[in-house]
Amino acid sequence: MLNYIWLAFILIAVVVGGLNGKLDAMTKGTFETAETAVMKIALPLIGIMAIWLGIMRLAERSGLVNLLAKALRPILRRLFPDVPADHPAHGAMVMNMAANMLGLGNAATPLGLRAMTLLEQLNPRPGVATNAMITFLAINTASIQLIPTTAIAILAVAGAKSPTAIVPTAIIATCVACVSGILVSKLLEKLPMFRFERYTGTEQAATAASSEAAPLEVEQIAPPPLKAWHRVILIAFGLFFAWLFIHFAFQAPPAEHKDKPAALRALLAIALIAVPFLLSFFPLYAALRGVKVYEQFVDGAREAFGTAQRIIPFLVAMLIAIRMLREAGVIDLLTKWLSPVLNAIQFPAELLPMVLMRPLSGSGTQGLFVELVNRPEIGADSLLARMAGTIYGSTETTFYVLAVYFGSVAIRQTRHAILAGLTADTVAVIVSVTICRLMFA
Repeated sequence: MLNYIWLAFILIAVVVGGLNGKLDAMTKGTFETAETAVMKIALPLIGIMAIWLGIMRLAERSGLVNLLAKALRPILRRLFPDVPADHPAHGAMVMNMAANMLGLGNAATPLGLRAMTLLEQLNPRPGVATNAMITFLAINTASIQLIPTTAIAILAVAGAKSPTAIVPTAIIATCVACVSGILVSKLLEKLPMFRFERYTGTEQAATAASSEAAPLEVEQIAPPPLKAWHRVILIAFGLFFAWLFIHFAFQAPPAEHKDKPAALRALLAIALIAVPFLLSFFPLYAALRGVKVYEQFVDGAREAFGTAQRIIPFLVAMLIAIRMLREAGVIDLLTKWLSPVLNAIQFPAELLPMVLMRPLSGSGTQGLFVELVNRPEIGADSLLARMAGTIYGSTETTFYVLAVYFGSVAIRQTRHAILAGLTADTVAVIVSVTICRLMFA
């Protein structure tokens, strides 16, 4: 499906750009985006990935990932029945989901790429997305957000008196979208046109001619158990961060958080201490379990370079197609055509450019959001601004996510992944508008 979508993006952009007289801008934007994809996205991503893949390695070697996966095994079995119960992919997916919930985008992506790499180990048809991969990406696209920090910051800068009012609406929208994405991915994988055939053609013949495939060998990690004094250290460490939480949430919150409700200050305090906690807890826990933390961190970080190298071609291909659509004026044209229909169903036409841009470009959507909330006739505290903030905080750049995640494991046949992701985005938009009308109208 991605082959046809990518080709359609290119051809539509060229035709519309030619008719609008924007071929020059489109050509210039294409080469700028190709440079940006490599120099400003892929290369900086290496450093961020090195940090979090190193931390992930420590979590794996210390046995902590297995503990997390075992705690959530009943849920994971239902979501990912094709993944063995003791496979490390479970733990990587759990850590990615947790990072997304806390709004730690710089941590969530490397952890998600690690999960995709582990899921690829189970793939009998390299290059074809498995059911587990698609379900995981559906969850990622509609990841539950506890704190839509970027949307809150934009509203605050625009002068909103209550920029955090969108927190409950964004949580509700992402929860409903996440469930929808999972249900759609599970439904579509059963249809004949999307069914995953483990082997076809020569693959089937080769399998039949050979002996039965050897079962997947999963490395069994058994670090030494914690001693009593180890537990004392961990308890003291936990108490220190509990004190930090109380301090930043209630006793001495940052100046920008003082006027916010107590419940929201608590969520913001969690977001503030989450990264320092993760960066210190995993090495400490691993060291107490007898892991050589520096060596293992470096081994894990080393994977970042190979992953980034695999991502670049897929990233360039998708981003240049999206930039061509933007420069050609396709989004503006669709907005003009669809506005009468949206007015008839009472969907604010002002939100349409943002909605159309969101699956394609995060920076483009952010620019549209900033422009919208700063219009004098709208205002940062208006119902429309809160709808826009909820949409921005509860949706994802679906095509970018698919390009990066599938590109990391060289998946070319994405099956129904795009439909599942776009369904989650669509549901998030509908719920965002509906819940904002109920709460703020």
